[in-house]
Amino acid sequence: MTANLLVRLGLAAALLGALGAGTTSAGAQEPSANAVAMAREIITIKGGNALYERLVPGVVEHVKNVFMPTNPQLGKPLGEVAELLHKEFEPKKAEIVNEAAKIFAARFTEQELKEVVTFYRSPVGKKLATEEAVSIDQSMKRAQVWADDLAEKVMTRFRQEMKKKGHDL
Repeated sequence: MTANLLVRLGLAAALLGALGAGTTSAGAQEPSANAVAMAREIITIKGGNALYERLVPGVVEHVKNVFMPTNPQLGKPLGEVAELLHKEFEPKKAEIVNEAAKIFAARFTEQELKEVVTFYRSPVGKKLATEEAVSIDQSMKRAQVWADDLAEKVMTRFRQEMKKKGHDL
């Protein structure tokens, strides 16, 4: 899996967790099928399912690439097997969305989920769902530039301080 994909998945998990963190849990019991369905709809409306869509292909490609260095001549047959496995494991995508929906649904009452669904179906809710993804993507890009700049400054300071101690880095 690419680092970018892992960052996005981590961000999605953090966002789902943050959404539920400030609410009273619906209880330790298993959420109802209706609650899970509403949570799945929220995930879909917010575009979270698109993040999970990439998991299966990412895992298949990752495993294929694990085998490639052991015998590069197997590239074509490994590619053929990967294509077969992409199709075979396609239904697994729905499983992970359903698992995320269960986790999400367990943190809210059915009434709260209904209110959230109603909000995301509204014009401002639809706009938030669309613009939030763009904003998060732009924020992550900005954060990367910021972190790179900070890393450069920290590296410079490390060199300066280590030079004072008689070590050239």
